[in-house]
Amino acid sequence: MTDQHSSSLLSEPCHYARRRSVAVSIGTTPLGADYPVRVQSMATTSTLDTEASVAQAKRIIGAGAEYLRYTAQDKRVALSLGPIHAALRAEGITTPLVADIHFNPTAADTALEYVEKVRVNPGNYVDTKGVKEWTEEIFASMHARVEERFGVFVDRAKELGRAIRIGVNHGSLSERMVMLYGDTPEGMVQSCLEYLDVCRAHDFHDIVISMKSSNTLVMTAAVRLLVQRLDELGYPAYPLHLGVTEAGEGEDGRIKSAVGIGSLLADGIGDTIRVSLSEEPECEIPVARALVDYISARAELPAPSYSLSWAEYRTLARDARRESRAIGRLVGGANLPIVLSEQGAEAFAEQRPDVLRSGERLLLPGGTPIVGVRVYELEAGTELDATLLEQIQQDVEALVLLRSTGANPVAEWRWGFAQLRRAGVEAPIILCRHYDVAELDAFRLYAAADCGSILLDGWANGLCLSADGIAPDELVKTQLSILQATRLRMSKTEFISCPGCGRTLYNLQNTIAEIKAATSHLKGLKIGIMGCIVNGPGEMADADYGYVGAAPGKIDLYKGQECIQKGVPQAQAVEHLIKLIKDGGDWKDPE
Repeated sequence: MTDQHSSSLLSEPCHYARRRSVAVSIGTTPLGADYPVRVQSMATTSTLDTEASVAQAKRIIGAGAEYLRYTAQDKRVALSLGPIHAALRAEGITTPLVADIHFNPTAADTALEYVEKVRVNPGNYVDTKGVKEWTEEIFASMHARVEERFGVFVDRAKELGRAIRIGVNHGSLSERMVMLYGDTPEGMVQSCLEYLDVCRAHDFHDIVISMKSSNTLVMTAAVRLLVQRLDELGYPAYPLHLGVTEAGEGEDGRIKSAVGIGSLLADGIGDTIRVSLSEEPECEIPVARALVDYISARAELPAPSYSLSWAEYRTLARDARRESRAIGRLVGGANLPIVLSEQGAEAFAEQRPDVLRSGERLLLPGGTPIVGVRVYELEAGTELDATLLEQIQQDVEALVLLRSTGANPVAEWRWGFAQLRRAGVEAPIILCRHYDVAELDAFRLYAAADCGSILLDGWANGLCLSADGIAPDELVKTQLSILQATRLRMSKTEFISCPGCGRTLYNLQNTIAEIKAATSHLKGLKIGIMGCIVNGPGEMADADYGYVGAAPGKIDLYKGQECIQKGVPQAQAVEHLIKLIKDGGDWKDPE
């Protein structure tokens, strides 16, 4: 029997329809149900510094944050949440505060007395590392420890009227869960369910859940699997907090966040979001708000005339990108996704050979197509002509430009794609859309959210996007960044950097700038830049190299998941990082 608030994604139509979650009380700002998608951020000041924390809170809340989170590493830090909370309330600021807990249940107990919500990480709340030999008895004893220790915490939260976020991080799954389920979305879901079941056993339901990763594929897969699993179990549709961890800063941080968060919001999944940027926390709020507003506007659109279920779409989309017919070494099949332009393709071929290779002048209808390619331009949101579909299906030289012109490009592209697949068309498909925006940041967010949804679904062989007033080179850079954020094509160095918090041990923004200046020419390399060792090594797990704050003035350097150098003086750390990259054979001198 399924709970009345739970709804299966597979039974929903394949266009925007917000998941109906249960309402959760969080101070004066409830979450879920019919409440709007909330935006939030996290303070970067030391929680011990009340004056600085209150001043920063005013800036963040003034920017529009509806929840504000503080780190609480231990009991002493957790106690400091009391004066911060009191000072804000004394000034009439009622924004709910959230404590962020890792490793220390006692800190969670203390913080619960002062703030409206506490986030606990199932990966390190009570689990310990270093077990040399796993047995059924050890597994059972650790599970019993979770039930006992977390159960006490849940009872107190219920008594005080607090909310709890079960915040699972891909980079900090417990060894126990990794042993049982692997370092996978399934492991993340099971880690959540263990703690969720304790809450339910204590009849506690003011619960928010998050499934986060720095990898957009893992993050979105984990959230979708969790929604499906809650439905299968007949559990209430608990509100979901969305975020891509360690997204970075600037253009990359915004695009990566929009790909992960936006693709879920586009399917009605998500009740509160945080865009994690390695910048001042108040900078996160307008980005998050713009993303929410862009997607939420689709709720006002009339339902489309066509009908496409999730069940059919998921079946059609499975490995569709690779199953497409390859056109030589250019596009389709196992070729990397490409970026096309409707604005001077021949010039791009000369200026950007990595985008349109010289001699492969891939132009749109009205131009001169390259030899061996015929371009078909189709309107995605319409009923496609059966005769034309048959012609495309039989044409081994066909390349399809699937154009969206309506207000919901995700739904339109999916509908166009479904019709092509139903007709047996195997031609490569390029997502095509003109955005009626002149602001570069808006274009980046909108395009990343829309195209990210489709690319993460597993299909589309390239992008062809345009916008008024935006320079052609910026259009190309944005599209390449979207492909990189979806892990489909690496065209530049990827920096996996945390947004910073009260645990950060050095000037994060200055350090990111210094490392970028030294290494941004290393195309395809992934470099993690983490403020502390709490989540740093885990969240940069798929980075090739890592720079992690270990202590004041000291940096640990990683190659992969192995710490190679400990306690490097910060003044020399970038120089040592470059040497580590050179020793690893991954360095190339700038051109």
